[in-house]
Amino acid sequence: MKQSSELNTMLRQIDHKGYPAYKQLKGAYQFLGYVLSIDHVQGDPFAAPSKVSVHVSGKQAGFPENLYRHPCQKTALEDALLREMGRQLRGVSFQAKGSGKSGLMSVSMPGQEVLARSGCQLDGATGNIILRMEIGFPANGRSINARELEKILFDFLPKCVSKSLYYRAYEAARLQKVAELAEDQQAIRQQLKEKKLVAFVANGAILPRESGVSARPMKDAVAFQSPSTMEVEMQLPNHGVMRGMGIPQGITLIVGGGYHGKSTLLKALELGIYNHIAGDGREYVITDDTAMKLRAEDGRSVKNVDISMFINNLPNGKDTVKFCTEDASGSTSQAANVIEAMEAGSSAFLIDEDTSATNFMIRDELMQRVVHRDVEPITPYIERVRELYESYGISTVLVAGSSGSYFHKADHILQMNRYVPTDITDFAKEEAKAFPVLEETSSEMKPSFQRVFSQNRKLAGSDRIKMKTLGMDGISIDRETIDLRYLEQLCDSEQLSMLAQLVKYAELRVLDGKKNLMQVVDVLMEQMEKDGFAAIVGKNQVTSGLAMPRRQEIFACLNRYRKL
Repeated sequence: MKQSSELNTMLRQIDHKGYPAYKQLKGAYQFLGYVLSIDHVQGDPFAAPSKVSVHVSGKQAGFPENLYRHPCQKTALEDALLREMGRQLRGVSFQAKGSGKSGLMSVSMPGQEVLARSGCQLDGATGNIILRMEIGFPANGRSINARELEKILFDFLPKCVSKSLYYRAYEAARLQKVAELAEDQQAIRQQLKEKKLVAFVANGAILPRESGVSARPMKDAVAFQSPSTMEVEMQLPNHGVMRGMGIPQGITLIVGGGYHGKSTLLKALELGIYNHIAGDGREYVITDDTAMKLRAEDGRSVKNVDISMFINNLPNGKDTVKFCTEDASGSTSQAANVIEAMEAGSSAFLIDEDTSATNFMIRDELMQRVVHRDVEPITPYIERVRELYESYGISTVLVAGSSGSYFHKADHILQMNRYVPTDITDFAKEEAKAFPVLEETSSEMKPSFQRVFSQNRKLAGSDRIKMKTLGMDGISIDRETIDLRYLEQLCDSEQLSMLAQLVKYAELRVLDGKKNLMQVVDVLMEQMEKDGFAAIVGKNQVTSGLAMPRRQEIFACLNRYRKL
């Protein structure tokens, strides 16, 4: 390892030379209190910024072990350090001048959710910290401006590091609250299972968001208050007793007029699979972390999925036990999404009537009389919803605004009125007696989950695979786009970047034509649990810009990859 003084000397030697001379700087340098590693140097000032990492030993960082004792606390502390580093960098980014991206200094920018990210990693055994970031190495035109980079590396960066990666830079109470919140959130997750709940929404939670393009809480929003009949108590190790609405396992219907908060509640439940930062308003909205939001997805690719539980006897004689299509309809795509979510191990489905295929969800009495079920290949979800719970232990939370047919099926019915929930189960059940129960003749069916995917022969054995993240829309692998727009529980583009890495790894090292999809994902999860990001991208190849997706989204991504 070289000393920082050697880096300074090298900078002065390459000043005003052609931009490629910056590549001489690659390596690790000992600074006061940390090691600076220049991992990758950009090709020119207009290219993607250079990759840099800061390494601080646990002894120097000094964070008490009680702040990261549990995995949830470790992730929360990493998130807090990354956010603080981001705040510090915003004050100095582009203060060094030059062409193109010269002077850029950035780290990952987390949203309201707390995710495990490659941008900041803390070793739970040693307390060592690695913070990964990007820096635009300065240039005038395409000539090196070493004096500006010297400002960045010897002035701006050390100050930012000192204010964000050492325990002494923080008020102790601030980080203690971060650890306590994470511990309380984990305690709620554990009690969901014990109390047989799908989700918990704390009294006082703020569910509406600032706007359609902002995830921050709405000012002066109506605070959530549980109906008394659904109120439960959570015993938290730090907060103490917390009251709120518990959504029991089973079938729960959310109804109400337009703009009264039905979808707002469902959206909060969708993202309750993640912990949220303090002040978000939804930090105590906790959902079963296997819950899957399901919807229709016209045009998606479906490969060998057994949708016979919902669709049979197609007029063209197409096999629905090993159903394949490159252009699924609304109903077949939603049927496939249900089966794939079962395969991924989800124990709760979240569904909004507005984004569902109507003919998949319900067939009313008049339609059944006019179009007899003998000529209708679709067994609607309403006829399977009870079976899904009683035979497979899969609960359903459904937002319905127009069809009352599910009143007969629901165990609990919530009405949202001006963002205030009311338990109307008894009233709705009484009213439903005046309406006929739809005829049901469907028999119990068990879908098969033995699909086997093989390697893409074109890519097998080659690490030179071009990958690109398309924002939140999808990923591109060797020009093949995997459309992920409708996986609504993905909350950060860095999760999509990691999904691209996982698909590449699976294709090159796991898919063998023998393992079924569950076994493939099991291998990926085991590798990540053992060695984190490094297990997938390589020990010395981890950069900033990756965040962990769930098992469910890994399944969904592989299912949408047309080349497999």
